[in-house]
Amino acid sequence: MTKQDKKRVEELEDKFEAIKKTKWAKNTRIASGVIWNLLMLFLVIGLTLTVFGASVGAGYFASLVEKEPLRSKAEMRSEILSYEETSEIYTNGKYLRKVRSDIDRKEVKLKDVSPYVINAVYATEDEYFNTHKGIVPKAVFRGLFQDVTNSDNQTGGSTLTQQLIKNQILTNEISYERKAKELLLAMRLEHFMTKDEILEAYLNIIPYGRNSNGGNIAGIEAAAEGIFNKPAKELNLAQSAYIAGIPQAPFAYTPFYNGSNGLKDDKGLKPGINRMKTVLFRMKETEYITEKEYQEAMAYDITKDFRTAAEAPKSRDEFLTDEIQRSTIAILADKIAEEDGIDADRLKEDKKLKEKYDILAERSMRNDGYRIYSTVDLQLYNAMNDVAENFTQYGFTYSENSTNQQTGEKKTEKLPVQVGATLLDNKTGKILAFVGGRDHELESVNHSTQTIRQPGSTIKPLLVYAPAIEYGVIGAGSPVVDVKFNLRGWKPVNFLPYQELGIISARQALTTSQNLAAARLYNQIQDRRPADFLKKMGYANLTPQDYESPSAALGGLSHGGSVQENTSAYSTLANGGQHVDPYIIEKIEDKNGEIVYQHKVDPVQVFSPQTAYIVTDMLRDVASSGTAKVMKSKLNFNVDIAAKSGTTNSFSDAWLLGYNPNISLGVWLGYKYQTKSLESPGNAQYGTASSRTNALYAKFMNAINQARPETIGQNVRFQRPQGVVNRSFCGISGLAPSAACSSAGLVRSDLFNANVMLPNKADDSIISSASVSVKGTRYAALPSTPSEFITAGGVGVNQEFIKRMLGPLGGDASKLFPTRSGFASQVVSGAIFPADGVAPAGVSASQNGSVLTWSPSPSSDVIGYYVYNGGTRVGTIRDGQSLSFPIGSGTYTVRAVDITGLTSASSNAVTTVAKVPDPVPPSDANNGSGDSDGDTGTTPPDSNTDTDSKPKPPANGSGDGKPKPPANGSGDGKPKPPANGGDGKPKPPATGGDGKPKPPANGGDGKPKPPASGGDGDSNSGGD
Repeated sequence: MTKQDKKRVEELEDKFEAIKKTKWAKNTRIASGVIWNLLMLFLVIGLTLTVFGASVGAGYFASLVEKEPLRSKAEMRSEILSYEETSEIYTNGKYLRKVRSDIDRKEVKLKDVSPYVINAVYATEDEYFNTHKGIVPKAVFRGLFQDVTNSDNQTGGSTLTQQLIKNQILTNEISYERKAKELLLAMRLEHFMTKDEILEAYLNIIPYGRNSNGGNIAGIEAAAEGIFNKPAKELNLAQSAYIAGIPQAPFAYTPFYNGSNGLKDDKGLKPGINRMKTVLFRMKETEYITEKEYQEAMAYDITKDFRTAAEAPKSRDEFLTDEIQRSTIAILADKIAEEDGIDADRLKEDKKLKEKYDILAERSMRNDGYRIYSTVDLQLYNAMNDVAENFTQYGFTYSENSTNQQTGEKKTEKLPVQVGATLLDNKTGKILAFVGGRDHELESVNHSTQTIRQPGSTIKPLLVYAPAIEYGVIGAGSPVVDVKFNLRGWKPVNFLPYQELGIISARQALTTSQNLAAARLYNQIQDRRPADFLKKMGYANLTPQDYESPSAALGGLSHGGSVQENTSAYSTLANGGQHVDPYIIEKIEDKNGEIVYQHKVDPVQVFSPQTAYIVTDMLRDVASSGTAKVMKSKLNFNVDIAAKSGTTNSFSDAWLLGYNPNISLGVWLGYKYQTKSLESPGNAQYGTASSRTNALYAKFMNAINQARPETIGQNVRFQRPQGVVNRSFCGISGLAPSAACSSAGLVRSDLFNANVMLPNKADDSIISSASVSVKGTRYAALPSTPSEFITAGGVGVNQEFIKRMLGPLGGDASKLFPTRSGFASQVVSGAIFPADGVAPAGVSASQNGSVLTWSPSPSSDVIGYYVYNGGTRVGTIRDGQSLSFPIGSGTYTVRAVDITGLTSASSNAVTTVAKVPDPVPPSDANNGSGDSDGDTGTTPPDSNTDTDSKPKPPANGSGDGKPKPPANGSGDGKPKPPANGGDGKPKPPATGGDGKPKPPANGGDGKPKPPASGGDGDSNSGGD
């Protein structure tokens, strides 16, 4: 280095040192040091977090897949390639058919698929299929980020391999656990199968919406045939693009409606066509097709290629196959869950978990080659369905136009009366036969097992009478009260809303299905939770409200039950109180003949045999003389049968349940929508809902007996078990007969369960009674009630009895023994009429020939009327008698009389004058007598001795009830003067020697008296 260079360097160093000593240089040096340190810190933190996050993610991923079994190559290939439908169904031990899947699938080899289809799938579903190892990491992270941020744009990230895993090994469950397993298995599968094998499997299993018949389809071959009516290898570019686009949203892009409703309209087709154009664009962008091919396909009219619908097969076997498959899935789901260590109760409570195992079970049922043996007797099944198909009295069929809010599909829906029926073997619970509906294509719901409806009055034997007998509250003939009440605003009524039968037997109440009696009896036992009996008998849809609601006694459950559930509950009564669950699958064998499931009968004692028999005996009366008598009258064979009918509000449902010792049969009729009534105006021509159900039930029974007489066994009868005894009791109280009860003719006898209840306590309810009738209802006579209106010497009941019978619900005591009651002619209720203490309103009188008539008094406490002639009372008319009185000459008025003895003001006067007859020579028979035997002329009667308590005209021998002139022997029909000794002039009646006329014999007070009977000569006043 030269001296000059060295000097230059030294100068630079001096300048640099000078700069370093400046404030700016010092600040810059400090800032750069801080920045460097921060960068290093962030780098360390970033690396640490990355390592930590990766560790946590890996750990979380491992936890998600830790329970996933490590499948071998053979196991994975087997599961992926298993899409054959091989399980079989057997009835009567004989082959019926293969399992019918909800999906139409046909296997096809990859070489028989159009290249356009393959390229379209690559372009839209998995662009990197031929290069990835089962998953595309960036797609996975993109999907995870979108899910975590809840992005509106969910692009997905599943490869064809992942989709294959999801459809064949896992489920459609949306969860991180399922996604983690999917990723793991997809990478593993890539080691066990070639790309062509994976693609071929994918094309055979992926769902493609619906075919032209509306059925679900899966696999490219079934899609090509079902949509375009050609094999997959013949699909052109546009057709290939259309089908390839469907899997993203199968039921939005499919060109066909559900069911047999054919091709969608232009609006419905538009989404699928737009999707096809999207597929074509992606094929062009990924260079699978040229610009020219793209333009030609875009201009192609795809709608002309859509297949027209072929007529779908119709068969009653559809209901049978569906039901067997549903039951098989339920059995296999429990079995698979148990193998996985899942508790049965948890499976029922966790809907998401149950859905997962239902999917696995359905896949197993379809693919695992089972032989499924059903309990259904095909001969009985066909016999019942023949009846159902040919019955003509179902009722009116409605039609309704509707639009699907999601798809915009418009259609006209037919709504016929539907039917459900179940035939059970009582001892085993086997479902021997059923009727699922009228047309499987119209409505595929099985109305025997899947329709849940309120049971109406068919619930009464199960929830009210059987529990009450089991608890020892009643026997078969014990008295129950059929009187209206108001329970916190609930005011039930009988089928006839005005009807109140008062005190009747439990047997009668059940026979004629009295609502008031059932509701009152249920109120007595509801605190014991009788709904628990329903639960034991298989009612699966009970809610807490069903235990609390008083209307449950009349069938007002929150949901109700199916025909199968209701029939099974009745079979409990037929089976001595033991309930056995109904079942349709006897056993399931695998393809090697090994039994994987065998049904076991597990009876549960619900009611005692005594209770079951007593209720059965009561229900025999329903079939012979009650609401099911039409059914029994139409049977063409003799059978010991018990039955109960029922309808729901507005007649939206009609039921008939019945049984003999061997079988139970339940039948239901109703519309799909409960707003439709079986007794709407359009149904008038078909008869009542109950009569139609009765008629159909009888046809079912006759067909069953004809097909297999041994199934019903018409000669078998219910056997009375020990402990069921016949005992006498006082009919109005249910207590042991007292002397008073016996003398009143109130003793009854019926069945009791000696183990829990016998009428041992003597009756103490009866007292002597005097009663009076007010507007047809009898009440206790008051001290001031006029004696001529009183029925004395009857049988009454005390207030303690009334209070006990009405119970906490209360009610009108006068209704305990109404005029239509079986006890009305013997018992007075003892109810006190609430008199108002005001004289009754008057009446208006008029003359009709020789008869006086008057209007009724509007007052509510009137017990009858007095008739006066010139101020003298000449007649007494009691409540319930005709408002008329035969008259002669005189001035007549009428007064109303109330229960307290007060009378109304006199009516208007009606005056009549007797026609004076021509004189007639005296008869030799009474010549010279002067007064004969008293005046038989024009003095009207004031009393009589006829036992019907109606006033009678003077004796005339005619018997026609019309007033006649006095006897005169002339025979000309004209009134004649009385015998008078021959002077031709009328004579006054016989006097007592003082020259004054005397009234009829009356006890000396000058007033007319009623006949000697303590009343009006009618000891049964108030009866009907």
